[in-house]
Amino acid sequence: MVIIATEHIATGGNRHAAAADWDHDGSGLLAYGADCNIAVWKPYDRDRKGVHSLLCGHGDNVNAVKFFKPVKSANQKVVILSGSSDHTFRVWIDDPQSPNGFKEAAVVEECRSSINAVATLPGSNIVVSSSADAQVRLWRFTLDEEKLSAQLKLVQTISLKPHYFPLALDLAPLGSEGSIVLATAGTKSFIQVFVSPSAENPDFKLATLLTGHEGWIRSLAFVQKKENTSDGLILASASQDKYIRLWRIQKGEATPTRDQVSTDPLMGVLKNSLSNKAYRFTSRDSSYSVTFEALLIGHEDWIYTAKWHHGEDNGLRLLSASADNSLAVWEPDPNSGIWICTARLGEINAAKGATTATGSSGGFWIGLWAPDGKAVASLGRTGSWRLWQHEADDDSWRPGVGVAGHTRSVRALAWARDGSYLLSTGADQTTRLLSQWRKNGTSSWHEFSRPQVHGYDLNCLDVLSDSRFISGADEKPLRVFEKPKAVSDLLTGFSGLESIKAGSQSLPAAASIPIMGLSNKAIDTSTADTDDECFEYHTNDTDEAEEAVISAATRLTTSTMSASQQPPVEDHLGRHLLWPEIEKLYGHGYEICAIACSHDGTLVATACRASSIDHAVIRLYETEGWLELKPPLKAHGLTVTALGFDQTDEFLISVGRDRMCVVWRRAHLDRNQFTMLLQMEKAHTRMVLDASWAPTTPLNVLRDFPLSRTPRQCIFATAGRDKNVQIWSIAVPSSRNAIKTETQQSHRGHTEGSERAEDSYPSVMTRLASIIASTAVTSIAFAPYQSPFPKASTDSDTDGTDHNDNGRQQTIHLAFGLEDGNIAIARLSVTWPPIDDHAHPMLHTATSGDGHTDSNSDRAMLRVESVEYLDRRISPSKAVNALAWQPRHCPSKHEEKEGNRARDSSKGLCMKLAAASEDSAIIIYDVRI
Repeated sequence: MVIIATEHIATGGNRHAAAADWDHDGSGLLAYGADCNIAVWKPYDRDRKGVHSLLCGHGDNVNAVKFFKPVKSANQKVVILSGSSDHTFRVWIDDPQSPNGFKEAAVVEECRSSINAVATLPGSNIVVSSSADAQVRLWRFTLDEEKLSAQLKLVQTISLKPHYFPLALDLAPLGSEGSIVLATAGTKSFIQVFVSPSAENPDFKLATLLTGHEGWIRSLAFVQKKENTSDGLILASASQDKYIRLWRIQKGEATPTRDQVSTDPLMGVLKNSLSNKAYRFTSRDSSYSVTFEALLIGHEDWIYTAKWHHGEDNGLRLLSASADNSLAVWEPDPNSGIWICTARLGEINAAKGATTATGSSGGFWIGLWAPDGKAVASLGRTGSWRLWQHEADDDSWRPGVGVAGHTRSVRALAWARDGSYLLSTGADQTTRLLSQWRKNGTSSWHEFSRPQVHGYDLNCLDVLSDSRFISGADEKPLRVFEKPKAVSDLLTGFSGLESIKAGSQSLPAAASIPIMGLSNKAIDTSTADTDDECFEYHTNDTDEAEEAVISAATRLTTSTMSASQQPPVEDHLGRHLLWPEIEKLYGHGYEICAIACSHDGTLVATACRASSIDHAVIRLYETEGWLELKPPLKAHGLTVTALGFDQTDEFLISVGRDRMCVVWRRAHLDRNQFTMLLQMEKAHTRMVLDASWAPTTPLNVLRDFPLSRTPRQCIFATAGRDKNVQIWSIAVPSSRNAIKTETQQSHRGHTEGSERAEDSYPSVMTRLASIIASTAVTSIAFAPYQSPFPKASTDSDTDGTDHNDNGRQQTIHLAFGLEDGNIAIARLSVTWPPIDDHAHPMLHTATSGDGHTDSNSDRAMLRVESVEYLDRRISPSKAVNALAWQPRHCPSKHEEKEGNRARDSSKGLCMKLAAASEDSAIIIYDVRI
């Protein structure tokens, strides 16, 4: 039996102002939209595990997330409301029995367009949603706690006139008569105020129109002072015109305010947009007025959110998030009552306003208060959440541990050779490094470096060694990166892995990326001063001056990060923890789509997108001089989708969109040359998407009988769009015969690929088994662990099978991911043929009915013991693009010598499986077998 648990989830947030909320009713959870999922994170978690669950159900981006406290809820259930671009409105209720902690309680499909915002009325069961069809819908919420189900009944639909996309809305009680007020705004510069005389039977009517803003309005928020309800409501509106306006709604006639606009020289061009005009309306025979209260000036770019919080002294505080890379905390001055900015958080640097290629955060899209008001969280354009915590001792805000992840499809994964860290790359044009932070007997996964911030979508990567990797993107060259000493020191300090530190003295110190550049440049910190003079740069070139400032900042940052008590924050990841680029590899004519590195790090195989045999070639590069090895390997007619070396680097497999699978063999005399060993033109009935070698090659045969004449047998698997996983075995000539024949041919001058050494001893290929899936199989990966050969015995098992030294069995595991996001792990039993040093090198072969070659009993036998699928509640929601098993267990200096081993006799084999999916998520599973 396979036991699978989620160990870590990394996913970035959606760039929508309403796509996150922090629960203020006791749970302390922060939920945010992550592609088509909802990520649930507990910022105050002591173990700092980050995102602990993904709620999957929506079919498109989640635009609105809201916590809701239902009335008359006996068990105080946590309820999350979510709206999406898939036109659905969903309700989630916490469920301790669920593996992700929540259950989908209701799905509403009555909306005809994308849902952009959700609001609730405190103390009632009223929920309001707005959608892109210029309509606001009012719902009545009912909850069945026993069945963990909910219902949303449509009460009223408001058609907005003139038509606009409502991007923000909020609800609040109005006065003591039971009336409620609704404010909506969006892609117009005005705010519409609706009033209903009753919350029991709501019937909203347009009451007034508030004007003054000069751009789209992104956020609305009501608040009322707790100690003085006579002051009425205050409505904050944040706009793309860079200003926040405060409006006061109070009962009775408006209190006249002194008009200082005409006499204040600081107002300038704002005089025309400022007005103390009173907007009046009635409800339940009571008159109300809306007046302009204050204009908050300070941001330099669009403002996305404005959120209220009651301070400890019942004073009001407002948090605003802006595209100018800053959060601002606003409070009224106790003496004058004028609203002032009391704190500003975020980025202030030389590269402000830079584009994606420079790793800029690109502004803050969301700002949220913690329930106690002692912390704030903000989502940036890179998808990362930042956390600031207030220190009362010195009245300062200090960065905390946030969460990070890709914001678009994750396309490739690669573990370090020693398993110490995981690299990922994707369509958000970044490569990220995840590793464990071990502390006080616990561990958690965090992003410790962002090696590559690119200008093209990244498609593939692989590791050359523990300190080097290569990546390919929607461009023709490949790029090779080397780990800097700053990152090595960070991983050593936080992960406690001594293997990382070995050889770090020879690594480059750090890296930075030039303005408007794509290549990371190494920085030598040995010659850098930490005085102010290191920032002096006498040049007439503005770009060079800015680059010098960035390099100096990187030197100072990397010199102090090693002394930090927590993983690096987002400010450092995008700029100061890059990896220097050491080489570019050219040769392909189109976008790079597949990369494979040999296990010894001496060869790189690459492929690009292609529609002809001339471009669908596999190019090989040696890593000593970074030269291409000619000629390229030619067999495929369309794009090669996957490449892979076997454990001994003796064989290379390639599969493609042309349904072909090709096995290449490395030459024994010239180790930089490969020749075609086997070619299967129709390995699947549709395109082949992935391939993986099994760790079942009996390496002890090569060790104990290095020149044995017994043909060597290997197992690999292929995955196709035809919903099949095919498992194959190949039997190839022994090393002795291959070397002998290859030498003879070399003396005779036969060097053509068509006259291979193996022709004298033909290879044998057999289909061992097939696994049929429900949808297209998009990725596969064999676990690197395998059960040892059983000890020699003359006794028979209960099934009558005789296990001796000549008949050997192993158990291996194969993970495969599907197009619908499901993941399965298959348990396979392999029986190897007897080892006979005197066996004839030729195997008696026969042709099976499917056209493939079968052999007699001298071939490996495989049986599919079981196929276990992950619970859909913990698996990705979209296609699984990559699967990668951690190579081996990495003991740290913080772990006990006798405990926490990879193999535990009581718990079985413990492995880690990483999955990358189209929904921008990376999930690391703890797998026990």
